[in-house]
Amino acid sequence: MDITAKGSAIRLGILALTASVAATLNSCTSAPSTQQNQRSASSNGAVKIDGSSTVFPITEAVAKEYKLNKNGNSQIQVAFSGTSAGFKKFCAGETDISNASRPILTDEVEACRQAGVRYIELPIAYDALTVAVHPQNDWAKDITIAELKKIWEPAAQGKITTWNQVRSSWPNKPLKLYGAGGESGTFDYFTEATVGKTRASRTDYTASEDDNVLVRGVGTDPNALGYFGYAYYEANQNRLKALAVNSGNGAVLPARQAVENAQYQPLSRPLLIYVNAKYAQNKPEVRAFVEFYLKNANRLVNTVGYIPLPEEGYHIAFVHFERGKVGTVFAGEQKLNLTIGELLRQEAKF
Repeated sequence: MDITAKGSAIRLGILALTASVAATLNSCTSAPSTQQNQRSASSNGAVKIDGSSTVFPITEAVAKEYKLNKNGNSQIQVAFSGTSAGFKKFCAGETDISNASRPILTDEVEACRQAGVRYIELPIAYDALTVAVHPQNDWAKDITIAELKKIWEPAAQGKITTWNQVRSSWPNKPLKLYGAGGESGTFDYFTEATVGKTRASRTDYTASEDDNVLVRGVGTDPNALGYFGYAYYEANQNRLKALAVNSGNGAVLPARQAVENAQYQPLSRPLLIYVNAKYAQNKPEVRAFVEFYLKNANRLVNTVGYIPLPEEGYHIAFVHFERGKVGTVFAGEQKLNLTIGELLRQEAKF
């Protein structure tokens, strides 16, 4: 199937969901009041948000526009510490909303359950996780998943240190690596997608939960290779060069159309926010902010540089939020190669 036909088929499948969304969601159950203790996130009128640095630019953009259009005195506190660190705070009741660049995992589901924290899972965008080098790198234009595994697997530590060890036609130059830190959802997703096991990675590289640190590193070192969210690449194309990724069906550059047509695999992934269900019920400022978020996400996601969901996706998310639909469609696991159409079908059935 060619790109146009494949894209049309996906869009038709998504549009077919619209008629069934309302009926499907009639079975959604509302989140009951829990026995959570009153924690710091509910102690004042501020909306506290933490988690993924990948999702941070989207939520920050929403927060800025919300303050301008709704209430200039609104206290929307947006920080980032990484998806994993963010979930620790979220499941402890310290935040109202957690930004996530991968779904909530089994151990985090259990931590929230034990703490009595119920959550509403809301997909808000797609990302094309980008592998990038310095623009002066004139030898690498594409890279295979097998080569990424060779670079990043634990066995590569201290051994794969030059470019020609990855591909013999590449020069004998130092290979300087920049990647996500261990508290990052990007780290979790990238390691599973390339190495084959979550959090399995060499550690002798420059690691950070702040994607800007990685961008600066790759952008100033001609021998560097790094990975981070697509929006950070798009905002810094003057000092970065993206590599086309070959997973067995030809090399594909990260781009919106490649994600929408399910070609940029396995490095396409959904981006999400998780909302504390109790705070969504009991804190009007949380409810108002999330409603504004979902109504404006399509436009602001595109402005920031990620791939928006179709409008049907935000409609499903809005209905889930209004009905207080708690839980996750991911069963505590990451799902590689999940297309936008497949995600929306799962959400509609949830």
